Amino acid sequence: METQPFPDRLAEAVGRKRSQLVVGLDPRLDVLPMELRGEAVLGRAAAASAVARFCKGIVDAVGPYVVAVKPQAAFFEALGSDGMHALEEVCAYARSIGLLVILDAKRGDVGSTSRAYVAAYLEPNEEGIPVADAITASPYLGLDAVEPFLAACRRHGSGVFFLVRTSNAGAADVQDAMLSDGRPLWQHLATLVHEWGQPLVGEGGLSSVGAVVGATLPRAVSEARRLMPQTPLLLPGVGAQGATPADVARAFTSGPASAVVTASRSVIFAFRDTEEDWRVAAAGAAERLSTQVWAASGW
Repeated sequence: METQPFPDRLAEAVGRKRSQLVVGLDPRLDVLPMELRGEAVLGRAAAASAVARFCKGIVDAVGPYVVAVKPQAAFFEALGSDGMHALEEVCAYARSIGLLVILDAKRGDVGSTSRAYVAAYLEPNEEGIPVADAITASPYLGLDAVEPFLAACRRHGSGVFFLVRTSNAGAADVQDAMLSDGRPLWQHLATLVHEWGQPLVGEGGLSSVGAVVGATLPRAVSEARRLMPQTPLLLPGVGAQGATPADVARAFTSGPASAVVTASRSVIFAFRDTEEDWRVAAAGAAERLSTQVWAASGW
């Protein structure tokens, strides 16, 4: 059975839930809820089990208010093979309750290596289901390195979000470097991402090839939308990093599903600022932020 392209699946979820929120799953052992933190010091297997229980609890809590979850691969990889098993378990669980999974892995290497990353995360497994619906990736090695990700979009209906202008402070060191034509490097990357995505535009007018653009940079968000009109934007930085839904309103001018806002710490660790149960706190934070983003998007 042919798989519907990722941007069309995303648009369906956005329209059905009236939400453009993605919650990041960044299970830091040192800030897990107290009931799980004790297990984290009993070895990798116990820590991975605690991480899986935490993430599945968050998935249940935020599920009604989000269109996708975004597991950060590094926190699972740090726990070795047990952590990788937990990652697959969490991704499968999220998909089983109808959420999309965007794996935050930021992969990108020479062609043969990128093909292996695609095989690991985007190609159907023995059950015919890939680990993730989409993945974040680096475009810095050029077309031969990104082609395997584009091929996964064509063959399996996958999505890929290439790093274009990230929200971390050090991003300016490289991404804002000026080219000879006076443009910053990230705008050149935006042009490439737009070009790579043109053959992969779905029925809804959006491409399977997306871009990561930091919500902490409203001007960059606006310029990115101008340079990449059919590119879904993944917007980190709302919440703990200080950006607000109003900062990203212009990202949605290509349609209600043309951008998604991702929040991690401000949702999954919301219990640290309240007396509520960690699941209740996460649900409340996700509901509020989803409503705020929808209102800011203008749809």
